Amino acid sequence: METERLTLRPLGESDVDSLRELHADPEVMRYLDPSPVENYLGDSFYAAFEKATGRFVGWFEFKGTDEVELGYRLHRAFWGLGYATEGGKALIERGFSAGGVRRVVATTMFVNAGSRRVMEKCGLRHVRTFHVDFPDPLPGSEHGEVEYALTKEEWRTARGQT
Repeated sequence: METERLTLRPLGESDVDSLRELHADPEVMRYLDPSPVENYLGDSFYAAFEKATGRFVGWFEFKGTDEVELGYRLHRAFWGLGYATEGGKALIERGFSAGGVRRVVATTMFVNAGSRRVMEKCGLRHVRTFHVDFPDPLPGSEHGEVEYALTKEEWRTARGQT
């Protein structure tokens, strides 16, 4: 799959070193619990590469069938360039137009303003703030988690399709 500036393909074994490097950055993982990089291999996770340079940008998640979870994790060098929004919008468009997706959801910590802004730019709206009891809570977790969502009908209306 390609966007204007990105190439997306399923994450595979050849991406493990790139994933480890991405997940080794404490700023990238600031609002996230670490899990083995092997958990990200498979059809629901996409490696993202910058078309102009071929550099590994990060990964996107689009997991589910009828209701799909959108996620993303990018190297800091690519923050603020619109890549997360570009990749997220492309996956949403493909899911709604050809994939049978009815609803896209995304969650993050309330304090993760950057990720919340990406969700909003992708067309998702705030649905709820909720609290989870974590055994080893991350700083800021006392403010809760947020869920954002977009239905196919909302997406079509925003695009002028009825």
